[in-house]
Amino acid sequence: MNNLMQSVTENLIFVLEFLGIVALMFAVAYGAEKAAKKRDNDAERVLSTRKIAVIGVFSAIAFMLMLLEFPVPFAPFFYELDFSEIPALIGAFAYGPVAGVMIEFCKILLKLVFKGTTTAFVGDLANFVIGCSFLLPASILYFFKKTKNMAIVGSATGTLCMTIFGTAFNAVYLLPKFSQLFGMPLEEIIALGTAINPAINSVSTLVIFAVAPLNILKGGSVSIVTMLAYKKLSPILKEGHRKMAVKTSLSE
Repeated sequence: MNNLMQSVTENLIFVLEFLGIVALMFAVAYGAEKAAKKRDNDAERVLSTRKIAVIGVFSAIAFMLMLLEFPVPFAPFFYELDFSEIPALIGAFAYGPVAGVMIEFCKILLKLVFKGTTTAFVGDLANFVIGCSFLLPASILYFFKKTKNMAIVGSATGTLCMTIFGTAFNAVYLLPKFSQLFGMPLEEIIALGTAINPAINSVSTLVIFAVAPLNILKGGSVSIVTMLAYKKLSPILKEGHRKMAVKTSLSE
């Protein structure tokens, strides 16, 4: 009975931590976007009807891309590469940081509804938070100065932030939390890494030799694909947004 209560308490605490982190990501995105709009004297709402509709579409695409996971040769099986940040970054570039965070969040919700979790929700939290650590710097920098060069700088900065934050967050929080909630000793997790790379013999070496390269690979590939796709999609997204803004102003 005591073990059951302890397990329930631990899971409840984790859920509250999860929700707190989600709220923090939204707060950062909202604050940055409002600051940029205030600077540009932009009175448009952070979330318009069209934005919400596009967020829904991009979230569905991100969810489908999230299901396509690819193993990497330098990391254990539970670290896989996916490209679900591509629609999130496109949405963030087109409509702002809040849209990007919402796409990330809705993607995770869709995944939990249709596929559930195999990592005691720790992997889902990791995907959301580390994804946001990439999206937020990239989209915030771009939102303050919407140029091609700033998009490149923002994406590179986002990749760097994701690599540093993702590596530290895995070592300090995610791996210990996964071990706690999933009931798998850290030694066994490390051993899975050792089987692939003998240099991995601790949590720190696991994140350095597995997590960091994975985040660099993911950030770089997502950035390149986004740059190529956004160039073609941007005129369509902007035109659709302009028409919706005109309709809204005429109806008021």
